[in-house]
Amino acid sequence: MWSISLFFLFWSIISRALPVTYAQSVSGPSFEDVLSLRSVGNPMISPNGNDVAFTIRTVDWEENEYDTEIWLAPDGEEPFQLTRTADGSSSSPRWSPDGKWIAFAATRGEKQQIFVIRPNGGEAQAITDTEEGVGSFRWSPDGSRIAFSMSDPESAEMKDRKEQFGDFEEEDAEYRQNHLWMIDVQTDMWPAPQEVRCVDEDDDENCTSLPEPTRLTEGDFSVGGFRWSPDGSMIAFERNESSLLLSFMSTELSLLTLDSKEITPLVTGPNIYSQPTWSPDSKSILYFASQDDSTALFYSNDQIYSMPVNGGPSKRLAAGLDEDIANIRWTPNGIFLLAREKTKRHLYRVNPSTGGISKLAAGPDRIWSVNFSADGSKMALTGQTDTTLAEVYKGLFNTSEPTRITDLSSQITGWETGSSEVVSWDSYDGTTIEGVLHKPKDFDLDNQHPLLVIIHGGPTGVDIPSAVLGYVYPVTQWLAKGALVLRPNYRGSAGYGEAFRSLNVRNLGIGDAWDVLSGVDYLIDTGIVDTTRMGAMGWSQGGYISAFLTTNTDRFNAISVGAGISNWMTYYVNTDIHPFTRQYLKGTPWSDPEIYALTSPMTTINDAKTPTLIQHGEFDKRVPIPNAYELYQGLQDVGVETKLLVYKKFGHGISRPKERLAAVWHNWQWFAKHVWGEDVTLPSNPDEEE
Repeated sequence: MWSISLFFLFWSIISRALPVTYAQSVSGPSFEDVLSLRSVGNPMISPNGNDVAFTIRTVDWEENEYDTEIWLAPDGEEPFQLTRTADGSSSSPRWSPDGKWIAFAATRGEKQQIFVIRPNGGEAQAITDTEEGVGSFRWSPDGSRIAFSMSDPESAEMKDRKEQFGDFEEEDAEYRQNHLWMIDVQTDMWPAPQEVRCVDEDDDENCTSLPEPTRLTEGDFSVGGFRWSPDGSMIAFERNESSLLLSFMSTELSLLTLDSKEITPLVTGPNIYSQPTWSPDSKSILYFASQDDSTALFYSNDQIYSMPVNGGPSKRLAAGLDEDIANIRWTPNGIFLLAREKTKRHLYRVNPSTGGISKLAAGPDRIWSVNFSADGSKMALTGQTDTTLAEVYKGLFNTSEPTRITDLSSQITGWETGSSEVVSWDSYDGTTIEGVLHKPKDFDLDNQHPLLVIIHGGPTGVDIPSAVLGYVYPVTQWLAKGALVLRPNYRGSAGYGEAFRSLNVRNLGIGDAWDVLSGVDYLIDTGIVDTTRMGAMGWSQGGYISAFLTTNTDRFNAISVGAGISNWMTYYVNTDIHPFTRQYLKGTPWSDPEIYALTSPMTTINDAKTPTLIQHGEFDKRVPIPNAYELYQGLQDVGVETKLLVYKKFGHGISRPKERLAAVWHNWQWFAKHVWGEDVTLPSNPDEEE
């Protein structure tokens, strides 16, 4: 494929020579309008609970980048932008314990470093200048130090090898470990807010030199997540065999004593242990543990335990919660966590003594992240309702109505977004399936509407009612054209318990297709679907299910396969997460070739009839591009109309706005042609939608 600029140039030149075509106008907001929506994230409440720092992501069309910057909402005042990074983004805001500074990560040069800024504004100051760049970081409880992770530098032996033999790599054998470092932070001696701290004090006679970091860990292991003890004497961290992607399957927990730099094991094998979280008195640690069945990690629940730091048995907590959990915090008011409940996501409180759980009424029905003040009495969160975008809220931990402090939803005021609701039906094997049905604004129960089915990835993703959907499918515009959009939470989706998530084990594609097609049947039976105008699509696992539908049913007028799997054997030997396939299919292609064939779309390629668009990133490691080429060639060989679009330099997702815009247009064209019978050309000017 061409780059995006050449793509539009190409169309501007040849469109004059094209035969006269019907150019369908785009109803409602433009594709750029949807892709340009600002979004919030990472709320961090100040230690005293008054102010909230958070991030806002925007689109820079000129630079073809997404830019994330830190904003601040002072107590009772309007939020304002705190950082402005010329090249790159600023992220991960972290309050100093005294609330006088906010540290954040930014790339203002070649590598990511830690910067600090006062909450009332001023020039940000660098406090690290490491050659390898900084990973995650955390303030010490007294605010005098910051611990951070950093990868080891390239060895002298590796540099010599490259000099002599060029650049090559042995698979699963070459990596650089991540280790912990610490830097002293003497805020009382820092320059005033208007002064700039320089990396090299020789550059300016008024500069203050940066402190040198101290290494805390070393050895043949890699550090993952870590947390300071509240008394500041220890750091609990995840210890992995290596920094390779699949090293999470060997994660254990260790303790680092700061005074002696002694490392002692805390929780070790055979299971996977992660996410250490300290009790407020520094005497106990929470951690996540995988279940005993190591062949079910991709769809089984993690379990929560607490244990005394000085020894003693571990105790399981929240045993009655049948879902994976996230965002766990231990405050003086108890343990808090987020967990899904079908299409909702709630805040729960766990009693540290009994392990019992209670659901809190705080905030909207879908809470994405939460953070607490030092005493645990106040919180900041990001949440979303059926009709709004995600917003930042602040309130008491036990309030049912926290105060909304952002207004990102004003961006869609006046848009005709239609409505969305949760519907349910019985699949072909009797399993109850839920999904989200989007209806156009002027939906008429007595009329039949085109139906487009969008299938989420994962498979442990989940779809929720939403006002506006982004990525590469123009849902808002399809609704404006009078279509219905169904997003099924097929078996394997999160939010419905571990047993539901395991229903597609050795049943991938097959059971998933039951759930999609039975949902289509359910809507047809209500009389609202025009069965002569239907399409289906999805990305990643949703792309796989779309490919399975392509070669196993002819009920759709068109299908779009985004980064989808077409052959499980090809996928298995090329992907960067081999255990995923082994765990879901319970075997390898060599131990059980039958299950690999049964669940692979390529096995039934001769039955394919549906026109299929294929979209894939050139350097996708999660679902390598041979899967796209196999499906494309197979469909061509059996005479099915198909088109393959390769997005250059991208991996598993389309992560830059212009190429994402192109992908939206490609889906708009494909379904316009095959569902609506319209011949749509891309605009010659990317700012014009014809």
